[in-house]
Amino acid sequence: MSTTSLPVLMYHGLHADARSSGRFESVYSVAPAEFAAQLDWLLQNGYRSVRLCDLAAQPGDGKAVVITFDDGDVSNVEVALPLLRERGMVAEFFVTGDFIDSGGMLTSADVRALAEAGMGVQSHGQTHRYLEDLDADALVQELTASKRKLEQLTGHRVDALALPGGRGGERERREALRLGYRHLFNSVPGPNRRRHDGQFLQRLTVTRGIALEAFSAMVEWRGLQPRVARMRYHALALPKKLLGNRRYERLRTRLLRQ
Repeated sequence: MSTTSLPVLMYHGLHADARSSGRFESVYSVAPAEFAAQLDWLLQNGYRSVRLCDLAAQPGDGKAVVITFDDGDVSNVEVALPLLRERGMVAEFFVTGDFIDSGGMLTSADVRALAEAGMGVQSHGQTHRYLEDLDADALVQELTASKRKLEQLTGHRVDALALPGGRGGERERREALRLGYRHLFNSVPGPNRRRHDGQFLQRLTVTRGIALEAFSAMVEWRGLQPRVARMRYHALALPKKLLGNRRYERLRTRLLRQ
């Protein structure tokens, strides 16, 4: 068990506005300038971006940070990759298998380019269906198909999984470990101060328009900001459970469009 904090940042797409390449989302599409400022803040405050494969070798100073991207938006290679490389930083890209080569998303060549640039390419499921909604056979297919496809594209082992929508629990954890995944991520906000091998890692969702002070408070897990995020996450767990994932997502989509 490790007791050193490990901030894991969760991004999706990087878009200046709805006209940008990729799939713009009003909440999760972080502006490129915001992302660049956040990377600069990390560097200026002594943080080191690290790959998952290098975590075990990190000193216990609490200054390692894991930068992650979910889904596989084309901005991951067009915007995120150049900004990371300019600063000598790395990230883990959790790509949904069936999204590859579809509109606004990474192409097969893009996925290979991320791996060749020294970035991590990991699994975000094959179809982006919520794993907890799948029966046992479909769960195995979802996890194995994604792993196989990404390994064939990159030539590298895929051993990390970010649950689509952060939805899943003990059954999904056990099955992923059995199938060869080593690093598992949900969407619960937290500093990862007590980490155990094979357990879910918490992540810090970075949303559009977040002030740099709020971002820094979240990374350092200080003040009210991160605790409000955690309370909000748990408050939303009840309607998700009562409505079910599909009905909850339909309701959320309607509310965001208003």
